[in-house]
Amino acid sequence: MTGARLSAKTRYMLGMVVDATGAGMYLPLSLLYFHHVTGLPLTQVGTLMTAAAVIGLISNPAAGVLIDRFGAKAVVTGGYLLRAAGFCTYPLVDNGYTMFGVILLVALGDTSFPPAIQSFIAEFVKGNERDKLLAAQRSLRNAGLGVGGLIAGGVLALGSDAFYYVIVFCTAAGYVLAAVCFGSIPIPRTAPGAAAPRVSRKGGYRLVARNRPFLALTLLNVPTAFGYTVLAVGIPAYVTQDLGASTSLVGVLYAVNTVGIALLQIPVTRALVAFRRSRAVALGAGVFAASFVVFATLAAVGEKSVILVGIFAATVLFTAGELLHGATASALCAQAAPEETRGRHLAVYQLSWAVPSALAPAVLTALLTLSPTAMWLVLAVGATVSALGVLRLEPRLPQEAVYPAPRPAKTAPAEPARASHVSPLPGRFPAAGRGPVRSPAVGGSPGREAGGQGVLRRRAGPEGYGEPAGDGAAEGGRVPAAVPEGSGVVRAVGPAVPLGRAPVRISTLPVSRE
Repeated sequence: MTGARLSAKTRYMLGMVVDATGAGMYLPLSLLYFHHVTGLPLTQVGTLMTAAAVIGLISNPAAGVLIDRFGAKAVVTGGYLLRAAGFCTYPLVDNGYTMFGVILLVALGDTSFPPAIQSFIAEFVKGNERDKLLAAQRSLRNAGLGVGGLIAGGVLALGSDAFYYVIVFCTAAGYVLAAVCFGSIPIPRTAPGAAAPRVSRKGGYRLVARNRPFLALTLLNVPTAFGYTVLAVGIPAYVTQDLGASTSLVGVLYAVNTVGIALLQIPVTRALVAFRRSRAVALGAGVFAASFVVFATLAAVGEKSVILVGIFAATVLFTAGELLHGATASALCAQAAPEETRGRHLAVYQLSWAVPSALAPAVLTALLTLSPTAMWLVLAVGATVSALGVLRLEPRLPQEAVYPAPRPAKTAPAEPARASHVSPLPGRFPAAGRGPVRSPAVGGSPGREAGGQGVLRRRAGPEGYGEPAGDGAAEGGRVPAAVPEGSGVVRAVGPAVPLGRAPVRISTLPVSRE
């Protein structure tokens, strides 16, 4: 069992490294490639790529339905093969129309990947192991992207146009190999011999719409997701244009973030599994807000050395927020999604990342044009609202989502055995039907309540003495001498005596079950 699980994790990590390395080879060159092979201006190439990415968002809800119907592994492997097919057609591009077609094909695979991969992880790892795997994934992806970028740079330095096609085909081959790795991972059943979880065929996304806590978690992620985009959109423009720093500093800041995530994500996440996921997510958003405030204050600083130190300090804070928030937020939402509709739920959640990523270039550049300080303060307020909202939402989220490790079951203290139940009114007996028969004196078996008949409740005493209860109180406070057979109550033997003066001896005959 353990060996199989380790083998599954190993194959998963291998597939992720191959995926990230191939993506790292191509991503820095995407604009340049199409500009080179089509001769279109960079602005037109960028517009076509943005349009394809926005239209590709339709694959997000479609992926949710496919995940719930066919399983996450099928969607993950299918998405890889779809992207590989798209990259294989890149050399056929010679104008804007064909370029848009192949980019859209790849965009459909790209957008289906986040909900599919999170659902896939949730299918074969549980509890705090999920947090650790997501942390390792983030570290390896950052390392793979960096290695891929270095390979691409070295290949293109050779100065031949043919190497553009080499990079494209290597990326396609990487996607095929990743599909093979992920497709070979076995998905265990939830329990030995248990049937597969029921897949919901009815209700669709209406089931997600009724899950108010999950929708709130999704909406609260939007401001933080906008914050993530500043590394690629906001920081480069702000640092170079508004703070007057060197363009080369942008690459250094990107390296600080990437290397920090690659080296520290695993140990940080291992430390966080001892705490509530919601608290770690809120703390990460709060650290994001602090970094944005530092960036905002730098606009009012005139000393260059102070600005430089402040830029690095804010970038380190930003990286710390990402370390706290990234992997933990993914585990929180994956566990908060009901198993039978996990695909749909995570598809909706991923929109909180995809929409800010698509809108960030236009929104952040507009805010920068209006006021650089205003952009950072808006982002800080949004991250703060997200942090406070997650803390407020915590009691409404499933416990297995909030706590990485299962909480020990609370066991109520054992109730001491009570030897007797005395009639609440002295001199009177409870009427029939007022409660269950309790007669441990008779073979350790409880008596049976009979309509219209009394019950006998035993009082602690020597030699099986007890206290009978008849059809209401006996006249004069006396107890009937005998109880008819078959009445479902204990037979009393011996003379009737006034209540409270002497105990009544009860027999050990079994209660009649007739």
